[in-house]
Amino acid sequence: MVRSPGEPRRVAYLYLLPALLVFGAFVLVPLAHSAWISLFSWDGVTPGRWVGLDQYEAVLTDGELRAAFAHALVLLVFYAVLPVAIGLALAGFAARTRIRGLTPLRVVLFVPQVIALVVVGVMWRIIYEPTGWLGDFGLALPAVGLVGTWVTFGLAMVLFVAGVQKIPRSLYDAARVDGAGPLREFLAVTLPGLRGELAVALTLTTIAALRTFDLVYVTTGGGPGGATTVPALEVYRRAFRGGDVGTAAAIGICLAAVIFVLAVAINRIADRAARA
Repeated sequence: MVRSPGEPRRVAYLYLLPALLVFGAFVLVPLAHSAWISLFSWDGVTPGRWVGLDQYEAVLTDGELRAAFAHALVLLVFYAVLPVAIGLALAGFAARTRIRGLTPLRVVLFVPQVIALVVVGVMWRIIYEPTGWLGDFGLALPAVGLVGTWVTFGLAMVLFVAGVQKIPRSLYDAARVDGAGPLREFLAVTLPGLRGELAVALTLTTIAALRTFDLVYVTTGGGPGGATTVPALEVYRRAFRGGDVGTAAAIGICLAAVIFVLAVAINRIADRAARA
């Protein structure tokens, strides 16, 4: 039986169709509906009033909302940059030295990923003491960010240490024969070999940083004085407390757009680096 050249592709599309239907029903349709709601001034009960893009203009001009997005960008340092840097350092160390008990260590460091963030927030609020760092205008946001570092570091570490194990040992042997030191070996062998894992880690941690809600809600509630407000918290406040569902939808759409742009940029850079 002779198959046409396009038949395997058609079969693949048939297998993907159920997943695409589920994705469209539970992701794309709600997203489109939220975008439609964002064009109305609506309290969630009474009929909405068409305002067009006015609420998106409010997102750009409202000082509180701009501060919330700025806080989310600051959290990127703690949720993404620091965990990835620490994970890469540990991966580089694991590439040069055999670490005993590495598997139990990875399990322990990965545990924060499987604990509910509400539990994590309650625990760290007790550790910090609300009248301490969490009550300081300058320290509250970094304090919350360090909790994010503690949560996401395990994910980055597991990805990078697993990625190091698939790099051929011959590359390390060749680098050492050439006289490469630890830093040069890391830059020439380990880092290029972890491009895929690096893109995944940065994408996941970036999304976690920008959509964070429960950790902030439990630890500070956005305080003190709005010092730790984030976009997801503003969506909750305006939709469920302030009765401004339209503006909340506009904030959510803007947040989704920022996450999409950053995720695409990270993967584009990773693809270009892989081709280089």
